[in-house]
Amino acid sequence: MSRDGDLTTGEHIDQTAFSDALSQRYLAYALSTITSRSLPDVRDGLKPVHRRLLFAMRQLKLDPGQNFKKSARVVGDVMGKFHPHGDAAIYDAMVRLAQEFAMRYRLVEGQGNFGNIDGDNAAAMRYTEARMTEVARLLLDGIDEDAVDFRPTYDGESEEPALLPAGVPNLLANGAQGIAVGMATSIPPHNVCELADAALHLIKHPNASTDTLLQFVKGPDFPTGGLLVEPADSIREAYATGRGGFRVRAKWKVETEKGGAWQIVVTEIPYQVQKSRLIERLAEMLLAKKIPTLADIRDESAEDIRIVLEPKSRRLEAELVMESLFKLSDLEVRVPLNLNVLDADGRPGVMDLRAALNAWLAHRRVVLQRRSEFRLGRIAIRLEVLDGYLVVYLNLDQVIAIIRDSDHPRDELMKQFGLTENQANAVLDMRLRSLRRLEEMALRTERDKLVAEQKGLQDLLASERSQWAVITDQIKDMKAFFVKSDPRKTLLAEAPQIDFDPTDILVEREPITVICSEKGWIRAMRGHQDLAGEFKYKDGDSASIVMHAETTDKILLFSENGRFYTLAADKLPRGRGFGEPVSLMVDLPADVSIVKLLRVVPGKMLVAASSGHGLVVDIDAAVAQTRSGKQILNVPGDARAVACCMVNGDMVASVGVNRKLIVFPLSEVPEMTRGKGVILQRFKDGGLADIAVFDSAKGLSWQAGGGRVRTETDLTTWLARRGGAGKLPPNGFPRPARFS
Repeated sequence: MSRDGDLTTGEHIDQTAFSDALSQRYLAYALSTITSRSLPDVRDGLKPVHRRLLFAMRQLKLDPGQNFKKSARVVGDVMGKFHPHGDAAIYDAMVRLAQEFAMRYRLVEGQGNFGNIDGDNAAAMRYTEARMTEVARLLLDGIDEDAVDFRPTYDGESEEPALLPAGVPNLLANGAQGIAVGMATSIPPHNVCELADAALHLIKHPNASTDTLLQFVKGPDFPTGGLLVEPADSIREAYATGRGGFRVRAKWKVETEKGGAWQIVVTEIPYQVQKSRLIERLAEMLLAKKIPTLADIRDESAEDIRIVLEPKSRRLEAELVMESLFKLSDLEVRVPLNLNVLDADGRPGVMDLRAALNAWLAHRRVVLQRRSEFRLGRIAIRLEVLDGYLVVYLNLDQVIAIIRDSDHPRDELMKQFGLTENQANAVLDMRLRSLRRLEEMALRTERDKLVAEQKGLQDLLASERSQWAVITDQIKDMKAFFVKSDPRKTLLAEAPQIDFDPTDILVEREPITVICSEKGWIRAMRGHQDLAGEFKYKDGDSASIVMHAETTDKILLFSENGRFYTLAADKLPRGRGFGEPVSLMVDLPADVSIVKLLRVVPGKMLVAASSGHGLVVDIDAAVAQTRSGKQILNVPGDARAVACCMVNGDMVASVGVNRKLIVFPLSEVPEMTRGKGVILQRFKDGGLADIAVFDSAKGLSWQAGGGRVRTETDLTTWLARRGGAGKLPPNGFPRPARFS
C-alpha cells in the first residue's frame, strides 16, 4: 500500500464497521461451537469428537472380541485424520466413553487405568489400551452400506461420517452434557430397555402423550444407581417440556452390630459425585461440628461403594440421620434435564421426550431405506454378472474359442452375445474350474434368491407399514441383547416427609413443665406437673404462665410489643431454682411483659392488641431463627398486645376491660403474615382484655369460680358483626374479664 493509502498489490479491501465485523465473526464462532463441538445430534446422540473416535476405531479394526490397541494409536488417528484439536481433549473424551461410572452403556472397553469414581485421572494414553464395545458396534452397524452421509475431513484428504446409523437410542440411553455459546445441554442417561418399549409404542401410536410414554420410561437410570426421589408430577413436567431436574439420593442400609449398636452403610452414591470429595466434605463438616448426628465416617470401598457412617448415639433414628445428611451434603443432588440438541437439519432446540424418540425412529427409517437401496444396487450388479455367466454356459464352446483366438476377446464377447462391459470382464476373470455343470446350477439358485430378495426390498421401499414392521423387529432384537443383563440400576422411591432441625435430632424427648414468672424468669421442670400446683418464685415475683411441653418442642413467646420470640425447650434452664431471665435468651426489652407462651404446632393463631385490632397468623410464620424475634402484630400508639390464642373453631369472642362481650364469625378476621390487623371490638375507654376462638356447636367456655368451667351455648344476645361495641356478659363472668 502506498503512502496515500492506494492499493499497489491489486488486492481488494472491503470497508466494514468494526462492530459488524466483530458480530459476524462471533456469530460464526458461536455456530461452530454449537454445531461442531458442544451439542449432540438427536439421532445418534453423539458429538463430533465421539463420532470420530468410534469411526477411527472401526478403521483400526478394534471390534469387540479383537485385540486391544494402544489408546495413543487411536488418539493419533483421530487427531491426524478427523479432529483438528489437541490430543488431551480427544483422550479425555475417549476415557469418558470407557468409564462404567460415567456411561450407562460404555462405547469403549478399556484396558488399564481409565480413572475411578474417586475422581482420579486416567493413566497416560501410552499406557492404556482400548477397543469398541458391542453397543458401539450397534451404533456403527450399516455404516459401510451407505446408511449415512459422509463429508470431507477438515483437510480434505478423506471422508468422515456426518452421522452414525445408531442402532441404539444413544442420546437418551447414555445422555450428554455440554456447554456451547449461549446455550447448554444436560441429558441424564436412561434404561435402554425402557426406551425400546417407549419407541415400540410410538411406532404404533405416533401421537402418544408424555403421560403414556412415562408408563415405559420411569425416569433416568444412572450407571451409579441411587434412588430417584423426584415427585411424579415434576418428572412428567420435565419430560413434557424438555427442561427440569431430578433429585437423586444415595442408597443406604443399616447394619446392626453386637450389643444393639448400628451403623449406616452407603452402597451407591448419586451420579457424577466424586466419592473422595464427598467423604472429604463430610469429614470437614464433622470436624466443624456441623453434623451433630455423626461420630465417624469411614471409606471401606473396594470394588463396590461402601461408606460407613457411625451415629453419635444409638437411640437416633437412621432415617433422621440420613435426612440431615441429604440436606447438608452431596448424598443428595439434583441432576438437571435440558434436552437441547441438534435436530435433523442441524438446528439447536429443546425437545420433549416424544420428539426425541420420534427423531431417532425417523432416523432409523432413513437408515433402513438407504441400506435397502444400497442392497438393491449390489443385487443389480450381481444379477448383471450372473446373467453374463449364464450366457457363457449356454455358449461355452464359442466363448472359449473367442477367448483363445480373438485379439480383443472382451469386445468380441460384447458384440457376439450382447454382453455389457461388466459382464464381459466377469467372464474373462472367471476361473476355468468354474466351468462345470454344478456351478451353473449354483448360479441359477443364487440368481433366484437374489431376484426374490430384490422383489422383497422393492416391496419394502414401497410400503411404509412394512418399513415400520422391520424397524419394530430391529428394536426387539436390540432390546433382547440388553434385557437379560441390564436391569434398572436407579430405583424409584419417595422421600419421607420429615420436617426437622438437624441440630435438634440429638434431643431426647421428655415431658417438661415450663414455668414463667410475672417478671420474666423462666425454667423447666422434669415431667408434667400439676398446672394448679404451688411453685417457688423470687421475692417480689409471682406466677404468670405455666404450661406442659416436651424437650423437642419449640416454644413461642408473645410479648406486649407484638413480637414473637422462639425458645428451644431443651435449652431452658432446669432444676428447682428460679430459672433465668428470658432476656438472656432473646432480645426482649426490659419494660416489655410476656403475654403468652405456646408450643409450636401446626395451626393458626389469633392475636390482638388493647386497641381492639387483631389478625390471624399461621404459627409457622411466627417462628424466628434469631434472638430478635419476628414482628407480627403492629401495635398502634400507646396500645399493647394483650391476647393470643390458637384457632380451634369457627367463632371469635372478644371482651373488653369494660366487660362488654361480642361474638362474631372467625371468617371476618383476615389471615396476614404481619400488620395492624382489623378492628375486632370498639371501645370508648379501657380497651380489649381477652379473646377466644371456639366452636359454635360446642359453645363458649370460661373459667368460673371454684375451678369450675362454665359453657354458654346460646350466644344470640352477643352475636354481632366484627367491630361492634358488645354487651355485658352473663352473670358470673370473671373479674377481671378473662376467658381463662
